[in-house]
Amino acid sequence: MSHPVDRENPAAVSAPNRAPRLPVLLRAAPAVLATTVILRVLWTVLAPNGSNWVDLHVYVDGSASAFDGTLYDFTYSAQTPDFPLPFTYPPFAALVFYPLHFLPFPLVGALWMVATGVALYAVVRIALRMVGGDRADTPAWRRAALLWTAVGLWTESLRTTLDYGQVNVFLVLMAMLAARSARWWVSGALVGLAAGVKLTPAITGLYFLARRRWAAAVFSAVTFAATVGAGFLLMGSAATEYFGTLLGDADRIGPVGSVWNQSLRGALSRLVGYDVGQGPLWLGAVAVLLVAAVAAWRALGPDDRLGTLVVVSFVGLAVSPISWSHHWVWVIPLLIWLVHGPLRRARGVRWLVGYWLVVTLVGVPWLLSFRQPSIWEIDRPLVLAVAGTAYAVGTLATFVVVAAHGRTVRTPASRSSAPA
Repeated sequence: MSHPVDRENPAAVSAPNRAPRLPVLLRAAPAVLATTVILRVLWTVLAPNGSNWVDLHVYVDGSASAFDGTLYDFTYSAQTPDFPLPFTYPPFAALVFYPLHFLPFPLVGALWMVATGVALYAVVRIALRMVGGDRADTPAWRRAALLWTAVGLWTESLRTTLDYGQVNVFLVLMAMLAARSARWWVSGALVGLAAGVKLTPAITGLYFLARRRWAAAVFSAVTFAATVGAGFLLMGSAATEYFGTLLGDADRIGPVGSVWNQSLRGALSRLVGYDVGQGPLWLGAVAVLLVAAVAAWRALGPDDRLGTLVVVSFVGLAVSPISWSHHWVWVIPLLIWLVHGPLRRARGVRWLVGYWLVVTLVGVPWLLSFRQPSIWEIDRPLVLAVAGTAYAVGTLATFVVVAAHGRTVRTPASRSSAPA
């Protein structure tokens, strides 16, 4: 029996009728991912900074002092002499990382790399299921997940995450699992725990409010409060120091004006030549961004969970005082949503996808860092300062494009295209 031609879903067409490049690309997906992993391992072993794992050192070495009252006096400077890295996360994070310091650090680093890759694949699979439904379990979509994982490993956020041994992919995965789960207590617990490790995932609570998941929102706050309580109960003075004096001190986290900081505050500071802080200029820019974000959110369809989650997460990245390039793991779910979701045929979306691919695969902050005499110097030539707004501009452009195609975006997510 012959099968009808499905022009919406090229992967579902019988082999002779498929577009010539699609099956080749999908069949090559395992080889593409394997090659990417091999190259990444070689980079880790051979490149001078491929396995410096400076942030992982902070997690592991810093947490070793979790119970002696010196957690927030700790700094790691062996490979960062220009900026000794302090432990900047909440006390609960030290409790989570504490067991790692009993293991040999090279083993921790190797396991961290493997776990990061697996977590990225899980993020991709969840994102594809959120736009493709049950079809995400078909062979074509599974191979597409391998391709997206390979692409993700080449993006700047993952390159720096793996170089530094960062935690961001795991936090994104927790948020994705929370959005996917229908159980309010599971969703709330995941977000509350993620916020207990690093405050920024708390923005996901707005996702629950946008989706009218009141119980999940409340339970996420309760869970986060429990992590704060655990910090005070088990670590006492360290928790008092963090929540009493250190919370909100952006300068302790790092230089706001460094090109590696791709938040709205960082972009504005580079443009004007000094840290704008949270003054009128920053407030005005945030107001514009929030208007665009609300317009984008209102354009989303009622079943578009991934679109809502992406909008909320990008708001968090933009308004945070510091969003290092390795924080922007959310670009990968965004690209999946743009390519496979309801906006896939909207005007301007291909340009938007191309923009994010170029910015993240080339690594604009990485390129600009070579022209940055010091991470502490904000004053830069105008051309470089403008280029340093790449992520902030992309975020605003994304919101504007989504808002401009409201009717298109409201197409049910179940009609999303097959991998292409």
